[in-house]
Amino acid sequence: MSVGAQEAVERAGVRLREAAGRMGSVRRGGVIEKVANVFCGNSNNSANSLGSRNAKVEKGGPPEKSGRFLLGKVRSSNGLTCSSSTPHTSPRPTRRTPRLQRKPLTWDELIKDENFLSRLFQYLSGSERAVAAQVCLRWRTVLYQPSYWRTTRAVLHCKEVRADTEEQTVEMRRKFYVSVQMRGFDSLVLVCATDSDLMDLVANYAVNHTRALRCVALRCCSVSDKGLEALLEHLGGVYQLELQSCNELTEAGLWAILHPRIVSLAVADCINVADEAIGAVAQLLPSLYELSLQAYHVTDAALALFSPRQTASLSILRLHSCWELTNQAVVNIVHALPNLTVLSLSGCSKITDEGVELVAENLRKLRALDLSWCPRITDAALEYIACDLTNLEELTLDRCVHITDIGVGYVSTMLSLTALYLRWCSQVRDFGVQHLSSMRGLQVLSLAGCSQVSSSGLSSLVQLRHLQELELTNCPGATPELHQHLHQHLPNCLIIE
Repeated sequence: MSVGAQEAVERAGVRLREAAGRMGSVRRGGVIEKVANVFCGNSNNSANSLGSRNAKVEKGGPPEKSGRFLLGKVRSSNGLTCSSSTPHTSPRPTRRTPRLQRKPLTWDELIKDENFLSRLFQYLSGSERAVAAQVCLRWRTVLYQPSYWRTTRAVLHCKEVRADTEEQTVEMRRKFYVSVQMRGFDSLVLVCATDSDLMDLVANYAVNHTRALRCVALRCCSVSDKGLEALLEHLGGVYQLELQSCNELTEAGLWAILHPRIVSLAVADCINVADEAIGAVAQLLPSLYELSLQAYHVTDAALALFSPRQTASLSILRLHSCWELTNQAVVNIVHALPNLTVLSLSGCSKITDEGVELVAENLRKLRALDLSWCPRITDAALEYIACDLTNLEELTLDRCVHITDIGVGYVSTMLSLTALYLRWCSQVRDFGVQHLSSMRGLQVLSLAGCSQVSSSGLSSLVQLRHLQELELTNCPGATPELHQHLHQHLPNCLIIE
């Protein structure tokens, strides 16, 4: 067993022992019997009930109802099958005693029991299942079921899947695609792919499985417009497309590959993407629901190109590190896309408080807003948000260095907020954290890198009884004594130290 597989099994064992510890005590047997009872079914009760039922029959209970009269075939003593010419009464059938499945009693038996394994593997993450599938044939047989891989992406590093000869490379990739199809993956990521790698996928991915593939992502790929166009023609079921660092892709290529079925598009760090690409998106994707864009050369004018059809369909817009965008871009967004529920302006460094005011006044349906790495945002922007975005559930303010305790006080009045991220907000102090302690509905809070917050201020967070996750990395005030205090009063909260 490889080191990775051993680690995965050990982690599963820890979770398993925790589950077994919650089962309570049993009259006989040890951990193996407890685990077998829970994961493989407790046959004692069924055996007892079967024994009592058999006892009633032996004590002279009512006879079973007679079976049907059969005009059937009777096997003669010489082994031939012949037909009976007269009807006969079949012997009274006796109730068959069902065979009770023997519970595994040793560890070796337990780790080979398919019923046990099918439940055990539910405790593993996707990466751990990928390792566990390499342990043995039985584990792989159990794990090669689509239900285990629905939320997992298959990743192919094309440069790493190359052998000494062309024939060996072709065979390795064929096995990979067969494995992907057997497990029912609906999402595939290609890293460092070329046009020939895309043709390998087209050649190896069975036609009857192409409709099952819903998402394709290309990262750091040297693919041409024609190569990507041929791939998407073959994979006719893809409605989610991600392109990252594909620098040979041109805007003309985007016009060729974008199909109306695409509802989710992410383009990041593709140097040829600019305003013309946004025009292609606006005209060719009428049902677009989610758009994520990281492009250094996109200007304000591009965000005025969205069509009226996308006014109703587009709900999620993420603009990451679009350095050229100003408050005029915000004006175009609020007029073209008034129904947004998620908006990210992370890294759009020219956005100011006036731009945030436009967002707060016009995008009242927002559920999540990301203003991280916007250095011109101040407490005034948070006042606009607190007053107008009453349905906001998630707010990200990482690296907004001009935010102070006053701004945090505005945020603390937002009763609908469940997640707040204040990473590296260096001017937040104890007074601001004490304001946060009044947000009883808060479930996720990050104060990572808030160097001005002391242990005294952090200790007030014990009032957040519904808190599920608290991040305190790089906080000088997060002492071992504080962690112990928080663990004691917030036992259900994951504290990231």
